[in-house]
Amino acid sequence: MRKTLVHAGVLLALAAVPTFALAENSPDKERLATIIKAESQFLTDQRVEIVKAALQLRPDQTQYWPAIEQAIRNRAKGREARVTAASERLSDLSEKGAIEALQNRDPVAFLQRRSANLAQRSTELKNLADAWQPLYQSLSQDQKRRLAILTIFVVHEMRDRFEQRRMEDEEDSEG
Repeated sequence: MRKTLVHAGVLLALAAVPTFALAENSPDKERLATIIKAESQFLTDQRVEIVKAALQLRPDQTQYWPAIEQAIRNRAKGREARVTAASERLSDLSEKGAIEALQNRDPVAFLQRRSANLAQRSTELKNLADAWQPLYQSLSQDQKRRLAILTIFVVHEMRDRFEQRRMEDEEDSEG
C-alpha cells in the first residue's frame, strides 16, 4: 500500500508539469502537441497502473476493468484536446500584442468555450462513474478502503497543487 501511495505521489508531481508554459516557449506547435500527447499518455498509463495495483482485483472482477480503463483514457484524451486547444489560443494571443488581444477579446465566445469544455468534462466524468459502478459493487471492504485512501490522497494532492498555482498566479500579478 505504501508503495502505491509513493507511486501516486510521483504521478501527481509529474502531473504538476506546467503544460501551458510549454505553449508559450515553443514556437513549434507540432512539437508541443507531441510533448503534450506523450505526457498525457505517460500520466494516464501511470494512473491506470496505480489504481489497478491498489485494488488488487480478483479474477472475477477483472471483467469490469476494461470499461474503467477506457473511461480513464477517454477522459485523458479529452483533457489533452482541451489543453492543446488552450495552448493554441495562448500561442495565438502571444503573437498579438497585449493591447490588440484586449481590444479583440470576446467574452461571449469565452463563455461558450468554457460551457462546451464543462459539458465535455461532465460527460466524461459521468461515463467514468458509470464504468466504475459494477466494479465498485463487487469490491471487498478492504478494496473499497484502499480505493478510498487513494482517492483521498489524490484529492488532497490536487487541492494542494491548485492552491500552489493560485498563490503563484497572485505573486505574478503583484510583481
